[in-house]
Amino acid sequence: MDLFEYQAKALFAEYGVPVPQGKVASTPEEVRAIAEEFAAAGKPRVVVKAQVKTGGRGKAGGVKVADGPDDAVAKAEQILGMDIKGHTVHRVLVEEASDIAEEYYFSFLLDRANRTFLSICSAEGGMEIEEVAATNPEAVAKVAIDPLKGAPADVAADIVAQGKLPEAAAAGAVEVITKLWDVFVGKDATLVEVNPLILTKDGRVVALDGKVTLDDNAEFRQDLASLASAAEGDPLEVKAKEKGLNYVKLDGEVGIIGNGAGLVMSTLDVVAYAGEQYGGVKPANFLDIGGGASAEVMANGLEIILGDPAVKSVFVNVFGGITACDAVANGIVQALELLESRGEDVTKPLVVRLDGNNAELGRAILNERNHPAVRQVDTMDGAAAQAAELAAK
Repeated sequence: MDLFEYQAKALFAEYGVPVPQGKVASTPEEVRAIAEEFAAAGKPRVVVKAQVKTGGRGKAGGVKVADGPDDAVAKAEQILGMDIKGHTVHRVLVEEASDIAEEYYFSFLLDRANRTFLSICSAEGGMEIEEVAATNPEAVAKVAIDPLKGAPADVAADIVAQGKLPEAAAAGAVEVITKLWDVFVGKDATLVEVNPLILTKDGRVVALDGKVTLDDNAEFRQDLASLASAAEGDPLEVKAKEKGLNYVKLDGEVGIIGNGAGLVMSTLDVVAYAGEQYGGVKPANFLDIGGGASAEVMANGLEIILGDPAVKSVFVNVFGGITACDAVANGIVQALELLESRGEDVTKPLVVRLDGNNAELGRAILNERNHPAVRQVDTMDGAAAQAAELAAK
């Protein structure tokens, strides 16, 4: 589960990590009230920040500095309701402006490839760490963390040294890193990221931003329900959850449906690779309908994906195992009929690849139905390429 920035900072504050003071607002009137509170406390300069679960907010115009309540309201009116990579801004964080001397990057994450935890630290913060790693790899320190030892002061000091943070920030950064490890472990996180981690002009090290991903598997011992309010989530993800679908919205143009998480993850990679030939087309979502998917499940999945205005084509990638391909094909046919009975015209192209148990029979069923939106491709690579090409058109 990804958290909003304001939720991440609330967790940071709970563990003693220094963060700017701020409050969340969903209307210009609420923004004014918060900005007036800061002005009365002698802090008229504030920052209005879009609260969406995606990066690139600053480049999209979702982060603006305001001088006084009137300006804060004007900036909030520009940000509320805007679209950032397919995410509509419903809330903004209004926080005190910080006097920044320098910006750094820091994160703890689960390193699945090496089956351990990893810290990443860099003196070059404020931009995407992938960009820094690509242009100046020596500026990015990657330090493995022993899960039994964690990140006490000596480990944190080593991370700071390898990250080449300046002496002026070293002590403060060590303290912040040890506390961020407490957040990482205490909340069962798979990612805790601060970008930028700043040094203020009066010598304090502060988490100016926050990104946290929590492990859904730890729900039995963490209060995730309070962090997953339906009113705060992406509308499509909320709707999918209500229908019992395993759906995650992404920022691409090709809708993805598959049966099995591993197959869907592979499909995302194949579509992203194929999309490089068509102007950088990317997957629009992760949607695993699982085994034994009924026509209703298929219809619900298509409804969610087709309801995303960013989706230009859909790739249905199914490998028949226990559930044979003829059953899946019947499900697709019935799903299309079900959607049309609801008054929903399916006009976006659906590229279908069936393989495995009873694949030939499944393809015959789709050929007989001959729906104008459906195109069949035998191979996964070929289907991904066609879905990307159709999306680009």
